[in-house]
This record gives sequence, structure tokens and C-alpha cells, in this order.
Amino acid sequence: MFFSVWHLRSSHLMSLLTLFLLTALGCKHPIRALVGGGMKIGGQMGVDGDIKMAGEVTTVTRTDNTASPVHPVVVDGNASCGGRRVAIIDVDGILVDRVVGGIGSMGENPVALFREKIRRVENDASIAAVVLRINTFGGGVTATDILAHDVERLKQRRGIPVVACLMTTGCGGGYYLATHADHIVAHETSVVGGIGVILNAYNMELALEQYNIVSIPVKAGDKIDTGSPERVMKDNERSLLQSMADQFHDRFINQVRDARGLNLPALAMVDQDVADADPDGEEPVDLFDGRVVTGRQAFEFGLVDATGYLDDAITTAGQLAGLPSDAAVVLLRRDNDRALSEFDVTPNSPMTGLVPLSFPGMDRASMPTFLYLWQPEPKLASQNF
Repeated sequence: MFFSVWHLRSSHLMSLLTLFLLTALGCKHPIRALVGGGMKIGGQMGVDGDIKMAGEVTTVTRTDNTASPVHPVVVDGNASCGGRRVAIIDVDGILVDRVVGGIGSMGENPVALFREKIRRVENDASIAAVVLRINTFGGGVTATDILAHDVERLKQRRGIPVVACLMTTGCGGGYYLATHADHIVAHETSVVGGIGVILNAYNMELALEQYNIVSIPVKAGDKIDTGSPERVMKDNERSLLQSMADQFHDRFINQVRDARGLNLPALAMVDQDVADADPDGEEPVDLFDGRVVTGRQAFEFGLVDATGYLDDAITTAGQLAGLPSDAAVVLLRRDNDRALSEFDVTPNSPMTGLVPLSFPGMDRASMPTFLYLWQPEPKLASQNF
């Protein structure tokens, strides 16, 4: 006996009852149920006995790319008592204003995701303090400046304390962002600094000639192709780009001096040529030449307020907000993103290609940009972001 139910709705209640009656009476013939449309079941439904199913089950995955909004997930503290909480906003990986997803990655724009989390905090009165958990080499000048602007806006709108915690790496744009917090904590083993600017540009003229490839640009505006890898950069073009890098560098230096001025050594508060002429003969320390230092050295130079761990940063944030020691700690996550501890990281790393080869300047889909970025490894230098 074959029984088909094509559309299971409230008007087909009799068909559903018939199906259960046949099952209850021990019908030995196979029953095929084809259900189309939507089916909603309210209340409780119980089945007594064995149910055996054979055949294929087909599932359909949504392709509309709809993501749930971020929401707070408690990872520590006393969540049962309610009250005000500390929110951790994680800042990981390269900071660029574009999607950087790779295999196994959430594939999100770091700038857009950060803005969403900041807005969630702005509209959640239960969040009384924020910890920026920073672990990054840095990123684009504009991207990091947008993140820093969002932090300043949060402080103005909510007036809640913001504490930065530098993890393994807090360099370039990561440190730039940290200077907008009220308090900076670094691990003693953190790598901190990278107060500098870099623009990746390459000359591939000879390489193209080897393959008999000759660039024939048609252009209006003599300098419209400044920085192109297809030809040698002219001296006046390099001077133009250098002046831009110097301007962005000055912006970084002024931010550090404004935020950390009282904590920085005296030599860091004057121009380097004056420091070089120090009459006392004290060896100058140029904190603004792009160098990186350890977390311990960063504390000694006044770049951070304390050395410690993420737990210390959370405690400090809670104290600044007047929270009890067992206040709940939350991460801001989507439904499909795990959050089991304060250290959970949302995977968001760039796709470098299936072939593990990277040639500087070849990928013109990623145009070069000025970066607040410490570059300790070749793959960072060969990707223009």
C-alpha cells in the first residue's frame, strides 16, 4: 500500500491521522510520505515502538548568506546574577577594509565586524567595560584609523572604560588602536611597537622583459601610474610617496605622544636630531623608528601601562567600571561561531592560494596601500592588501 501526502498543512489533518492509524494497526506495507511546503508541529508528539526508515534523505542548505547578528556569549564570571558585564572585543590578524577569508575562515571584513561589535556595545546597557584583545601585526593606515575612531566614539557615547590587552603581537596598527584605550596591558613576552609606515612597491620591468612583455600605458596625468611594478619609479615619484608616508608616520607619532606623553621618556618627546645632540651624552632611544620591543621593554619605555595577562586586563576593566570581582565576561559572537573561553578566536585569515608560491607585485587584484604594519615574514611583504 502506498500513501502519498503532497502538501501537509492544517487542511490535511485527516491525512496525517490516517497515516498514524495505519502505523498503529500494524500495516505491513511500505508507506511513502512526500511532504511539500512547510510543516509546523506545536505541542508534544510521542511515538511508542520502533520506527525504521530506509531510503535517502535530502537536505537543502540556504544560499542567501544570511548571518546572525553578534550577541554576547558568557565565557567567565557569574552569569546567573545578571547585572553589568565586561565585553571582550577581539582584534586579530591583518587589519584591512576588505574580506580576508580563506579556507575554514568566517570570511568577514575586519573593519565591518569591529563596527558591528562596537554598535552592539553602544546599545547594550548591561556592558559596563570593554577589553580590546589585540593580536595583530597591524594593517592599512585607513583601516586602523577607522577602528580607532570607533573606539573614540564608543567612549564618547557610553563613557565606559576601555582597556587594551596586547597578546603575542601588538604592532603597527594594533598598537595604534591600543593607544586609544584608557589603559594598556601587555604580556611581558608580547612584541610591541612598530610605529612606522610602509608601502610595498616593486620593480618588475626586467622580469616582464624576460617574457617579452612590454607595458604600453595610455594615460592622462604623468604620475597616474606612480608605484606601478611595470617600470622603474622616478625620483620625484618616490619623493611624492615618501612625503605621504612621512605624513602618516607623523600622525602615528602624534597619537602616541598625545596618549602616552606623560609616560614616555624625555628623549621620545623631542625631535630625533635634537636627541642626537643630547649634551649629557645619553644614548637616545628612538621609539618612532619602526622598531619593536618586548612587553617588558614597552612598559619601561612607557608604551604600555602594565605587564600582565588577559585576566589582569579584564580585572582592571572591571575595577575601572566599579564591577564586582565575579562580574560576567562576554565575547560577541555569531550563532555559528564558537565561544568557549576568553581566548577563542574567530578564524579570519587571507587566502594565499592553493599553490604555496607568492611573487611580489604579481597579484594586482590587491592594490598596494600604506600600512601601519610590522613585516617580519615574507608573506606579509609580498601581499599588498
